[in-house]
Amino acid sequence: MHIHILGMCGTFMGGLAALAREAGHKVTGCDAGVYPPMSDQLRDLGIDLVEGFAADQMQFQPDMYVIGNVVSRARLADGSPKFPLMEAILESGVPYTSGPQWLCDHVLHHPSNPRHVMAVAGTHGKTTTTAMLTWILEAAGLQPGFLVGGVPLNFGISARLGQTRMGQASSQGANGQIQRTPFVIEADEYDTAFFDKRSKFVHYRPRTAILNNLEFDHADIFDNLSSIERQFHHLVRIVPASGRLVVNADEKSLQRVLNMGHWSGVSQFGVGQAATKFAQQISDPTSTNAQNSGSNTPNNANANTFWSIQGPPNDFAVIHQGKELARVRWDITGVHNQLNALAAIIAAEHVGVSVPQAAEALATFQNVRRRMEVRGTVERPGGSITVYDDFAHHPTAIRTTLDGLRRKVGPNARILAVFEPRSNTMKLGTLKSQLPWSLEEANLAICHSGGLDWDAREALTEMGARAQVGHTVDEVIAQVVAAAQAGDHVLCMSNGGFGGIHDKLLKALG
Repeated sequence: MHIHILGMCGTFMGGLAALAREAGHKVTGCDAGVYPPMSDQLRDLGIDLVEGFAADQMQFQPDMYVIGNVVSRARLADGSPKFPLMEAILESGVPYTSGPQWLCDHVLHHPSNPRHVMAVAGTHGKTTTTAMLTWILEAAGLQPGFLVGGVPLNFGISARLGQTRMGQASSQGANGQIQRTPFVIEADEYDTAFFDKRSKFVHYRPRTAILNNLEFDHADIFDNLSSIERQFHHLVRIVPASGRLVVNADEKSLQRVLNMGHWSGVSQFGVGQAATKFAQQISDPTSTNAQNSGSNTPNNANANTFWSIQGPPNDFAVIHQGKELARVRWDITGVHNQLNALAAIIAAEHVGVSVPQAAEALATFQNVRRRMEVRGTVERPGGSITVYDDFAHHPTAIRTTLDGLRRKVGPNARILAVFEPRSNTMKLGTLKSQLPWSLEEANLAICHSGGLDWDAREALTEMGARAQVGHTVDEVIAQVVAAAQAGDHVLCMSNGGFGGIHDKLLKALG
């Protein structure tokens, strides 16, 4: 079919466009204010992109319009529609659907080639964990399909269909080996479309689901944390009894989700109080929890198991039920990435990949673009200045990213954290009070305050001279140039293009 995608340059919709093109469909689309890496990927695929949402795109006459959640019925100040094309679609009565629904019907659960869907959900780490899991399966020879909200460096693309196994009826054969092609997807809790306010991930119908963490986010659509927990439970409800939930046991919010009821096997993982509690349980073989920690499962489909890690981020053991199964040795930084890796290992084990196989694969994992990505260095007498790019925008993500860099560069190196609170939640100021906490590892923090309705200087007051604010990208660049010293690490964090700040900084610093 010919599909025309509204909002095609978002990470999800851009990946969907790539999948549709690979499947043989004609793909066109539109968006506004596009930026890499998705704009680059679409151009490389030869997919036609129209700038803006003008109604004259009706002349394309596609078989289906696929609507991204950037589109709404909003009106401009003069009363005209912000998305004239959407108004024309509604008036004409032509077929339209959401991106997640199209993906479900035509890729994930198409009758001729149903997939074993492996969904990665959580407030943080979805993209990285999805990429890790995909690489583990690839290294094991399973040729998975995937849709990642970024570009995994091991693949160089954000999405692909994977191996085709036509007409397989079951997920696993008698020998426990997977029959359906696995499809790994980043499972976002954000809403589906203006006409479907359910979270995207309920459309994916996974057999394996990672619940990595859960904090309050998306303040533009969720009133509180409990409303997000309810959406996560909708995901839990649709995992079959033969499926697996991979859940961070240190997250109280996820434990509340499980306590609402679950109907499949649960593999929990953690490093904090959960790990201590489990160690106490298995030391007492008469403990009910030691024998079967799945007693609260409504149909007790599978007993629960517990996984943990031991060791520093670059060389750590994978512990299952108190026994070491393998070690992961790699160059990825941060405790959060240890947990991401553990979740990916557990999920891969559900489809037949051994833990030693998975650990070996992670040794060659190259991370994802815009995840602690080195954009360049500038040589100075006494040491080079390194500029990094990272997608972090939620305060917890900012803190864990800075913690990972601090562990990498050591306690004496200077870190300049350059960030813009660009997500809808941060623009609303809902989490602004957490910013000083999130930036503790930075020697200097510089905030791009353009477009904010709240006072960034006031929010960062307790940081004193360690915080500066620039209203424009040029002001921010000038502040970095004035402060930078030989040997510094300049970490730029945003969930957008940040006005091309990385290349501009490298030029200005040179």
